[in-house]
Amino acid sequence: MPAKSSAKAKIGILGASGYTGSELVRLLLRHPRVELALLTADRRAGQEMRAVFPQFSPFTLPNLVSIDSIDWKKAGLKLVFCALPHATTQKVVSELLAKAPKTKVVDLSADFRLADTEAYERWYGHEHYAPKLQREAVYGLVEVHREAIKKARLVANPGCYTSCAQLALTPLIKASAIVLDEIVIDAKSGMTGAGRAAKEEMLFSEVSEGFHAYGVGNHRHMAELDQEFSLAAGRDVVVSFTPHLVPMNRGILSTIYVRGMLGKSVEDIHAILLKYYENEPFVHVLPFGQTPQTRHVRGSNMTFIGVANDRVPGRAIVISALDNLVKGASGQAVQNMNLMLGYPETLGLEQVALFP
Repeated sequence: MPAKSSAKAKIGILGASGYTGSELVRLLLRHPRVELALLTADRRAGQEMRAVFPQFSPFTLPNLVSIDSIDWKKAGLKLVFCALPHATTQKVVSELLAKAPKTKVVDLSADFRLADTEAYERWYGHEHYAPKLQREAVYGLVEVHREAIKKARLVANPGCYTSCAQLALTPLIKASAIVLDEIVIDAKSGMTGAGRAAKEEMLFSEVSEGFHAYGVGNHRHMAELDQEFSLAAGRDVVVSFTPHLVPMNRGILSTIYVRGMLGKSVEDIHAILLKYYENEPFVHVLPFGQTPQTRHVRGSNMTFIGVANDRVPGRAIVISALDNLVKGASGQAVQNMNLMLGYPETLGLEQVALFP
């Protein structure tokens, strides 16, 4: 049901000086139902947003403040986006919800994505600081968990790689259409997926004119994929997943190799995806044999999916593309916010891709 009040909801963004934070600002500036009331950035506290991101110079925005200076009771926020580094959000959200329990939270870090806190400790190397909150957290892939998200107070926004792979594979796993032990995900991401912090390995001269794999065999998003694919299948699923860094700003392209179950053709696989997403506003399945490109979704909240024949009989190549900063992060977070606050799901997210 749409929200009854016409008053704008007061929204906060924690970590507004990063790429996902600035993308949230970009999207929410034109959202008709929200007011950006709080922006934080500890190292930039006291500065105007325009000093950090000059593209916001024409707009009146709150000055950046430190998280420690916020009185959560007085803030009166309807919802907060947490675009903070991993391992910091659990403590911040615990304090926020203890002092303002009616405030809703969309967390863009990995801190609440894994339902199993022991798995979180194994993959992230430290104890989970908010196990009670973890039990109420809802995994925020809208196309899979829409109804639970509508009722949630705390939503864990999925990772960018995992969103791209899950949207391509989850309908096929649910339909028992593919062999679960033969899934290979070959994924490539643009530079913004690594965040905005200065890192030697991310210097222009280190990454330009090159292309390399990283996190080989142990990338943390594997835990997320294992969790969600196993949930969809009703049994343990472990996939092969290798991420690569591409010298471009935005975008993820996942090339996925699957084998159809007995009796399932490549055309059947395409038909399952087409049927599953026929009424979804932000996932588009291309005609059979056509494949997506990152430039066709750049700046939008769309995911494009294509299916093509492999030369090996019975094997299909499924390719998905999204913008890692939008559908892979901030756009999906706004989509979650819309559901949590009772707004139309597409509100503020109707941008068509920017091309060329």
